[in-house]
Amino acid sequence: MCGILAIIGRGKEEQLFGELSKRMTHRGPDESDLQVTEKGHILSHERLSIIDLHSGKQPIKGTKTAYMVHNGEIYNHQELRDGVLKEHTFRTKSDSEVIVHLYEEFGYDFCNMLDGDWAFVVVDGDDFIAGRDPMGVKPLYYGLDERGRIYFASEMKPIADQCKTFSTFPPGHYYTAKTGFVKYYKPEYEDYLKADQALDLELIRQTLTEATRKRLMSDVPIGVLLSGGLDSSLTSAIASRLLAESGKKLHSFSIGLDADAPDAAAARKVAEYLGTEHHEIHFTVEDGIQILDKLIWHLETYDVTSIRASTPMYFLSKAITDLGIKVVLSGEGADEIFGGYLYFRNAPSAEDFQKETIERVQKLFTADLLRADKSTMAHGLETRVPFLDKAFLDLAVRIKAEEKMPKTYNGKEKYILRKAFDTPENPYLPEEVLWRQKEQFSDGVGYKWIDDLIDYCATQVTDEQLAGAATEFPYNAPTTKEAYLYRLIFNKYYPQVSSAQTVRKWIPKWQENLDPSGRANAAHVKADVEIAKTGVIV
Repeated sequence: MCGILAIIGRGKEEQLFGELSKRMTHRGPDESDLQVTEKGHILSHERLSIIDLHSGKQPIKGTKTAYMVHNGEIYNHQELRDGVLKEHTFRTKSDSEVIVHLYEEFGYDFCNMLDGDWAFVVVDGDDFIAGRDPMGVKPLYYGLDERGRIYFASEMKPIADQCKTFSTFPPGHYYTAKTGFVKYYKPEYEDYLKADQALDLELIRQTLTEATRKRLMSDVPIGVLLSGGLDSSLTSAIASRLLAESGKKLHSFSIGLDADAPDAAAARKVAEYLGTEHHEIHFTVEDGIQILDKLIWHLETYDVTSIRASTPMYFLSKAITDLGIKVVLSGEGADEIFGGYLYFRNAPSAEDFQKETIERVQKLFTADLLRADKSTMAHGLETRVPFLDKAFLDLAVRIKAEEKMPKTYNGKEKYILRKAFDTPENPYLPEEVLWRQKEQFSDGVGYKWIDDLIDYCATQVTDEQLAGAATEFPYNAPTTKEAYLYRLIFNKYYPQVSSAQTVRKWIPKWQENLDPSGRANAAHVKADVEIAKTGVIV
């Protein structure tokens, strides 16, 4: 996991480009390097060392003239080395190096051979290719400056004030000057009519276990983000079992406003049950408010949901890296795949339900994956997401929608995921956690977090400011005082129109209350239906 920057186009501002790359030092605190190619193109890399700690420095040169920078992990790198790349000579043991050799062997057509989470740029003379993983687990942006040079970067920070236009690089695509954008990832599940697979609980369990196993690949210690919800608890349970096979113990981490927060209490139960080395972190509302500026600079978004949830994740990540852990597993993706958000129970039909799960999976890169990457990488912590493994997606998204709908099982969301791991003979989790109601992360750290945050924002924004929001922010204008304050901070760091256009707001469907908090849904056990109508929790 790292920060990459590439500039395609001749220029002599090597010092400037080095300074631009340093804007992402938080992504790669271990080492940094910059390569000017023979044609004058520039590749730079801020490295977080996970695999091959001693010789995996980037940019990496291939066998001939190509150079490569990469952010992420290639889980099948050894299989590629031993198979289609067995005739190639490798300079390092890094998983990243297979990318440049695949380019040398197959040209542009190799992205589907990679199993992992990644963003890369390969430069060969004046030819180049940039690519992003199927789901957009790893971030990538691209832009064009006034001299016609093309920029690629892991974050907006290095390019926002350099490019006249820029945008988010679409997941599941690669780009070359000759082809433009090419969609290489074309899974069957993107067609809602292909949701025709029978339910196989054993296969669900096996496939998720293998997805977790490959994500334990590391030369450094691994932990798990444990909220006490179903998704992170299952990830923890599977990882704990797999590590036990080699005599290792899992480190688990949770956060809340205090020990009584819903997630903190549930996480303790799971950690005790699994026997993990558990670490519980607390933060205050005042702490969260104090870092809003810095957090939004890191996140590069003004989305309300992302900021609410990223605040505790930011504090937790700092505590984790302070303990010397560089990699964590997380449960992102399960809610989108299985329709786990409470609003899904209001879906008017199976077809609507399936279409919404597909759309939510496709747009994860704009919300939860952005949050998971940037709030952790703010402290040089890599996040891995087993639920978004390609094989698991191919299986789970295509299960018949009727089998996944909460109304099929008396309102129980993610029933089939719970049932797949409800193994009485060898329980994965305590019963009360396995069947716990969905609690969104920003709620689960303590309801007071969102309540007081909304109150604080109301004191910082006047009625007149909110009334003029559409004039001040013509694109994607904020509609609440909370959203207005976040937009104001965002614009301080990223005033460009292109910056605003990279952000997508997450809004739940099929409910009157459009606030993204889980408590805005009437089905929540502690629902607060006034949260969006008034902008204040009552």
